[in-house]
Amino acid sequence: MTDRFDGWISGLGTTSGRRVVVGHWLHSPLGPFTDVMTEDAAGHRTLLAPGPEIADYVSTTYTFDEVVVTSVAHTARDGRRQVVAGPLECAWSVGPRPSLGLLLRAVPPVVGTDPRWLAALDPVARRILPGVRTAGTAGNGRREFYGARDVHRIDGAVVRWDGDDLGRLAPVRPPVRFGFGSAPATPSHVRITTSVGG
Repeated sequence: MTDRFDGWISGLGTTSGRRVVVGHWLHSPLGPFTDVMTEDAAGHRTLLAPGPEIADYVSTTYTFDEVVVTSVAHTARDGRRQVVAGPLECAWSVGPRPSLGLLLRAVPPVVGTDPRWLAALDPVARRILPGVRTAGTAGNGRREFYGARDVHRIDGAVVRWDGDDLGRLAPVRPPVRFGFGSAPATPSHVRITTSVGG
């Protein structure tokens, strides 16, 4: 059986070294939800999940040093997004669509989310966007496919952890190590369909 998650992934870095990846899922086998994966400058990987069922699913699909079940509040207004989850407060502005976004939008969704297309696209994605993968192996040996359908740049962000300001917006470097691939190095807000199957 294949599980499909449809929504947005926002990935950004900070000058303090913490990288943040927010998944805002409009449709999923677990219902709509938002979760956060974050890695600090020392490499400590934390999952912030809004409930035990989601925490269990995500932590058996990806790898973390710490899993925190906490309220995760996501708000969107015009071009602004904000997530408050446990120790994290993160607000970011969604900027214009680069040429890659125009290309992705030109691909019919039925093609752009097809695992065969994504498996064929994976070597190209790795060359063009270092760290990014479109196909790989998730936890428990399950195959996973990332079908990006649109992308916008993130123009600015304010990120706090336990009340401490984490500095200015920065690239997602080094790549995050939750799964087989990373978010793009350029801070990005990506429309995506993720498929996890046997």
